[in-house]
Amino acid sequence: MSDTESLDAIIRAMYETVSGPAGLDRDTPRERALFMPGARLVRVSLADDGTPQAKVMDVDTYLSDTADFFRENDFYEVEIARRTDLFGQIAQVFSTYEARHNLADPVPFKRGINSIQLFHDGERWWIVNMLWDNEREDNPMPAQYLP
Repeated sequence: MSDTESLDAIIRAMYETVSGPAGLDRDTPRERALFMPGARLVRVSLADDGTPQAKVMDVDTYLSDTADFFRENDFYEVEIARRTDLFGQIAQVFSTYEARHNLADPVPFKRGINSIQLFHDGERWWIVNMLWDNEREDNPMPAQYLP
């Protein structure tokens, strides 16, 4: 199955491209091929003073920004639940994830939601934008986004 022929395939590929053991070079050509030219990836976090912030990146900036982390850390992110809205050629996916340092870890070190906007051009799906936020003590995961 092509990485882009269905919503399931492209989302699975997106998680596979960020997951792996420390030192493993991620498949950046595969990851780039998932995103429409001009796509944006937006990491939401809190500044030290608690102010919400958003780091807006293109695909190359994201790959550069995460390269050292992936080189130094085992990291496995998996989807545990999904909520999808479709209309015409567009989709909005809320994909709940868990991250572990080892797939056998019984408890994830992080959970959150990827908000993924996608476009189908008649031949394939493209990720147009992706925005994500992590669960925190002051930002618990709502029950409707869990399995």
